[in-house]
Amino acid sequence: MKETPYTYRQTLKTPAPISCLAEGSSGNFFAGSDDGSVRVYNQETLKVVKAIRGLGEVSSVVCMAHSAGGLGEIWVASNRHALYFTMDTEKMILAKADATLTLELGTENDDVLNELSLNQKNSQLAFCLDSGAVGVVDLSTKQVTRMKTSHDNICGTVKFIPDRPSELVSGGYDSRLLHHDFHQKTILSRFDLGRTSPLSESSGVSMSPPFILSSAMSPSGILAAGTADGRVWIGTGGEKMTGVSSGASVKKKRRKWEGLKQDGAFTADVGYGPITALTFFGPRTLFTSTLMGKVTLHEISGPTADGKLDISSKWTKATTDVNKVNAIIVTKDLIIIGGLSETGRGITEIWEKSGDV
Repeated sequence: MKETPYTYRQTLKTPAPISCLAEGSSGNFFAGSDDGSVRVYNQETLKVVKAIRGLGEVSSVVCMAHSAGGLGEIWVASNRHALYFTMDTEKMILAKADATLTLELGTENDDVLNELSLNQKNSQLAFCLDSGAVGVVDLSTKQVTRMKTSHDNICGTVKFIPDRPSELVSGGYDSRLLHHDFHQKTILSRFDLGRTSPLSESSGVSMSPPFILSSAMSPSGILAAGTADGRVWIGTGGEKMTGVSSGASVKKKRRKWEGLKQDGAFTADVGYGPITALTFFGPRTLFTSTLMGKVTLHEISGPTADGKLDISSKWTKATTDVNKVNAIIVTKDLIIIGGLSETGRGITEIWEKSGDV
């Protein structure tokens, strides 16, 4: 295994645990916290340049992509609500009242939002809830569409599928991946990771259920899902190929994404304990983190001539100060890991590139 091409740079401390991270434009990143705050950091100086306070527990932040410079606009998930903020204001510290739009997406008091996701055009906002429900907001009309099929337990993660204007995929604590057509509100495909869970030799039961805790979608349409039992499920059936790869001919674009098809999928044990965060950095390069802070860079390879797919670990590095990991993002030069310290306070750990990844 290669030497890690990243070195520890700095630790940022906050009073409450870091629940989510998001890369912004113009060299900034956003860190949401359990105490209802969002901090905006400059990636070079690692200083706070703006903040939001008083929202209630923050579970997700997504940034509207734009090329005009500045901090832009963000959506924040807080309890049952999604709040829209314009960050380029003179105020250094914003409050809940500064949100230009607030959408109540949870239908019950305890039905809180877990993740938000934006499509490529910034025209649709997907959300998922503790109740297992999945939905989409049309940002031009503010119309909310809820999928007819929900997860049987908490739905923790939802992602749009690249170049598929009406398709998304969600993962839940019911160990299922659901592939939705959100215009028709129908299920296009599904997969139950519980059926492929490894069994304990002694008891014949899985040591930990394969709850889906995290997911990532590559720019080429590969789905990765992290589970509570230390595995990553990789689905390559919907991959959009550019040119010839590994001796395989270019895949034709199909009527729908086929990322959950089992002949293009495999699972890999990548860590001891839950895989709480993962992110793609390029079409087939995947970063994973366990709850306890083991970060690994993987490369997905294949299919070979005999159809075999594989994932290989290139390097592994443990966090220095983050005791429990909730989120990870990778920028051009940094790996940023957010979570809790040993005493339960907030920690954001920064690694910087020291060589070739």
